[in-house]
Amino acid sequence: MDIKNNILETIGNTPLIRLNKVTQNLPCTVLAKVDYFNPGNSIKDRMALKMVEVAEQEGKLKPGGTIIEGTSGNTGMGLALAAIVKGYKCIFVTTDKQSKEKADVLKAMGAEVIVCPNNVEPDDPQSYYSVAARLAKEVPNSCHMNQYDNLANRQAHYETTGPEIWKQTEGKITHLVCTAGTGGTITGVAMYLKEKNPNIKIWAVDAYGSLLTKYFRTGELDEKEVYPYFSEGFGEDFLPKNYDMRVIDEFTQVSDKDGAVMARRLAKEEGLFCGYSAGSCLKGLMQLKDTLTKDDLVVCILHDHGSRYVAKIYNDQWMMERGFLDVKTFKDIISGRPGKQKLLTITSDKAVADAVELMKQYDIEHIPVTREGEIIGSITEGGLFQKVFSNPDIKNQKIETVIEPAFPLVDFNIAVDKLKTLITKENGAVMSKDDAGIYHIVTKYDVIQALGV
Repeated sequence: MDIKNNILETIGNTPLIRLNKVTQNLPCTVLAKVDYFNPGNSIKDRMALKMVEVAEQEGKLKPGGTIIEGTSGNTGMGLALAAIVKGYKCIFVTTDKQSKEKADVLKAMGAEVIVCPNNVEPDDPQSYYSVAARLAKEVPNSCHMNQYDNLANRQAHYETTGPEIWKQTEGKITHLVCTAGTGGTITGVAMYLKEKNPNIKIWAVDAYGSLLTKYFRTGELDEKEVYPYFSEGFGEDFLPKNYDMRVIDEFTQVSDKDGAVMARRLAKEEGLFCGYSAGSCLKGLMQLKDTLTKDDLVVCILHDHGSRYVAKIYNDQWMMERGFLDVKTFKDIISGRPGKQKLLTITSDKAVADAVELMKQYDIEHIPVTREGEIIGSITEGGLFQKVFSNPDIKNQKIETVIEPAFPLVDFNIAVDKLKTLITKENGAVMSKDDAGIYHIVTKYDVIQALGV
């Protein structure tokens, strides 16, 4: 029987999946090494298990001990799995930059999680690096894994990820693209692949706000390169010991926006629900595509699952607040109108004929109806058209006798594509107030034009 003895035996042997739509304009074949198929939903399961095994072999991690680590979440998950199977406790230190979901998952796995400020220097006593190191000294029978400088990190990928990619591509891989964080994945895989074929190109993808790219290009650790960024899981403000820059051929930096948008494209166009670094990895490939040929075989490593980013890059509001989504809003439609067009209304005591005349004069179909300055309803061309058949003399009646419900009131910054559920056959418009309290109207034709339908 094919039975695994525990969850740790399911780590590795993740699939290589061809990308079809996102990369359709590239001349070559692009394959994704989708490592969210690991049990902890990330590539970090590999190195987490390896670090635990090496710590046990070296006598640093003893029975009943406590694993301590500074982690953005994924390494913590891998360590938590190992701890559950092997009988250890876990204390993880993370930053307030990371997704809340990551910390919640670690707690669900029985770990204690300590959150530290992100915008401090690595050697600051409050940094998550410093707090993890301090706890390792204070907590009895504990072991600080230190994924950044622990060479078991890159050894795990030299022993597993690299060989898997080589075997899955039958040695035909020409380029590896991978985000650069602790350095373990890209260095370990590169070391193995370069041994097999020194001509394989290794492309590292970095974040703006990280010092790794400048160090690769100049050998200078420039702290002026470091500033806060939204991208998660890659980029560093110091140089981890896992790096061997000699096996990396090129670095490129990807913006927070571009990485997030590409991650969403992977989900919608390829069905690959991945994390922030996956989107950045693909965007980095696009930035370096000019040297690719039809004979190349590119492998991109997609590190983790999108479920840990639902409140961030997969949340429209979060994306819009940071300017990452080029989404048209109700406000954009109003701002795009020529001149300062005032809302055309009619009072309820006017005759229907007056409303019809306004519709003809201004070529409109929807007019809000007011009483004493307040909007109490509406009158529409469609509604009048239906009523005129039953009562030809309706044009002489007052509007209040044929008034229709008021148009729905929406937020001034609502996304245009969300209006499609509010603007229907029965209801052809919506209204909103701007910051000055002035009413504006948007019709189905405005929406059609804004969406380019």
